[in-house]
Amino acid sequence: MFQRRAPLTRLQRLRTSLWPQMGWKRAYRYLLYRIGRLPGSAYAIAGGFAWGAAMSFTPLIGLRILLSVLAAWVSRCSVVAAVIGTVVGNPWTFPFIWIWLYKAGVAMGFGQTGIDAEAMDFSALFAQVTQATLTGDWGYLLEGAWPLLTPMLVAAIPSAAIVWVTCFLLLKPVIERYKNGAAVRREQRAAQIIQQIGTEQESTP
Repeated sequence: MFQRRAPLTRLQRLRTSLWPQMGWKRAYRYLLYRIGRLPGSAYAIAGGFAWGAAMSFTPLIGLRILLSVLAAWVSRCSVVAAVIGTVVGNPWTFPFIWIWLYKAGVAMGFGQTGIDAEAMDFSALFAQVTQATLTGDWGYLLEGAWPLLTPMLVAAIPSAAIVWVTCFLLLKPVIERYKNGAAVRREQRAAQIIQQIGTEQESTP
């Protein structure tokens, strides 16, 4: 039940995760449609999505959903919108986000200069950090990972703040227009139904 008749192969699943089957334009419109239909005010929905997007601009990959949900709950924003907002961080955008965070952190005076951020394997770094955290390998975390994570964590603070403000200011008016339009359409349908009922009652002998 609710499964495909012909399951996707591994290659097809990988291709779908990197390139939406419906295309980027339709995927973007569908995402806005889903966001606009969420319950709550435009502030709550836009703020929630902004938290999810902002947390994607941190090196805390395994915690971004939890952190976005917590931030949305504390600020009384939509938790569901926060989870949806984490799609800003995806296989297409993560390499650019990580390179930006590292370079920005070094430019702010943290981390080692002269390291080619484009050549760094951030995915392997985060996998090793996760493994070291689970096994309690504090030597690697302090000596190997921390010098690389420090500039990213520092740069994540202003980066996440800018992303939050940008997403909120862009989404809030869009959601307001969608919800206002939906309310007008509901009123029109209700008026049509009332008019139809009145017409039927008048025609009934």
